[in-house]
Amino acid sequence: MNTVFKALNDKTRRDILELLKDGDKTAGDIADHFQFSKPTISHHLDLLKQAELLTSEKKGQYIYYSLNTTVVDELLKWVLQFTPSINKMPAYENK
Repeated sequence: MNTVFKALNDKTRRDILELLKDGDKTAGDIADHFQFSKPTISHHLDLLKQAELLTSEKKGQYIYYSLNTTVVDELLKWVLQFTPSINKMPAYENK
């Protein structure tokens, strides 16, 4: 879980995740949205993969990156345990 938080701590990596909401993209497609060098984008992609927030699949000469929603679901489940359950909240009383 620590690697997930480390990956999400950076705005560029969060922006990459947002880009991938619309579908799979190559590293070049992702890099086109930023003013960083391709090696810098590759570093960000590597950290996201280490956190298992991304998956990659080689298709021909390109590697396509996609969101791994399983990890996001697990993260949300973990965070939600700290919120009061609707069932446990006292009922609102009209007076």
